[in-house]
Amino acid sequence: MSLGERNHIDLVILIAVLTLMLFSLGIVYSASASYAQMKYGESEHMLTNHAIKVLLGIIGLFIGMRIDYHSLKRFTKAAVIVSVGFLLVTFVLGGEAKGATRWLRYSSIGFQPSEFAKYALLFHLCTLISTKGELIRDLKKGFIPMIVWIGLVTALVMAQPNFSMGALIFLLSMAMLYIGNVKLKHLALTFAILLPLIIVYMLSAKYRLQRIMGYINGGNGIQTKTDYQPWQSIIGFGNGGIFGVGPGESKQRDFFLPESFGDFVFSIVGEEYGFVGTILFMILFLAIMLRGFKIAKFAPDPFGRYLAIAVTSAITLYALINAGVTLSLLPTTGLPMPFVSYGGSSMVFSACAVGVLLNISSQTDLHPRAREIPIVGSVNADELSTRKVY
Repeated sequence: MSLGERNHIDLVILIAVLTLMLFSLGIVYSASASYAQMKYGESEHMLTNHAIKVLLGIIGLFIGMRIDYHSLKRFTKAAVIVSVGFLLVTFVLGGEAKGATRWLRYSSIGFQPSEFAKYALLFHLCTLISTKGELIRDLKKGFIPMIVWIGLVTALVMAQPNFSMGALIFLLSMAMLYIGNVKLKHLALTFAILLPLIIVYMLSAKYRLQRIMGYINGGNGIQTKTDYQPWQSIIGFGNGGIFGVGPGESKQRDFFLPESFGDFVFSIVGEEYGFVGTILFMILFLAIMLRGFKIAKFAPDPFGRYLAIAVTSAITLYALINAGVTLSLLPTTGLPMPFVSYGGSSMVFSACAVGVLLNISSQTDLHPRAREIPIVGSVNADELSTRKVY
């Protein structure tokens, strides 16, 4: 299929993502109004910033949709090199927040290089897996070069420190290698070498250890400083009940739940829209997951298939982990809810990635576009019925 003969994009994914992005305007405003009023003197301050990020995300979505995904192959190596450069620069020029150096800032504009690095690495792995073929099963020529990229990006992200993002980048990358048919013994050897190091790193910081212990002891009924945020998140879901307290009526946002507009925004969804609202909310991510993997199944080439799997897995896994954290099913992490949490880097890069996914969908046979076939000479009624093909 030529670029000029694209079929329709997957409208289910497009509608689901746009719905989440537009819905985030209301929920972020509700979650941030009290905080913004106290800090900036106007309740709409953070809404305005978030609206700009949503607009940039929508622009990125449509740009990604229009660029033929095959052309990305030429740029994935350069992208991952640039991402490594950004991560290195962050250690020197990055702004510190809560003991971590994760942001590059210029005036009021902030950029989180790890969000870019995540997709740059995944896209480059898709390029390598699709071009190496059977060579991927060779330890020196196939596996080690990819592990070097994975280890470099993961180490730089964890050194910020950002354990949750680094761990998810590592797991997503290893999953792509598994799907790409590398030898299981190579994967097993990698985990055997790196897992002890990751555990030591995870336990090396006091706050990470406290989070783990708070999660383990969460059911003993004793609330500590470490598990204050998860407890307040659960209270928010409890306040919401079945149908919620109504839009803009959250009580937890009023300085009870820290980061209510960021990583814990899903709790505000549960409080204001109830159990019914949270189910409908997660159904949108379920739709993205199911349609994304179906696009991967019918992708016209291996590169498209691996890209579709990588994008779909990254977005849905982040959504599931964020929901699990806010429900205290998982230890507290710093991972945002895709397309909803306050924050521009995640919004823009995730939207661009979905644009690539939609471009892949337009080059499958899942959504055929009716095309007119010129008819020469006289035709009968039966022949007229074949003027449109799909």
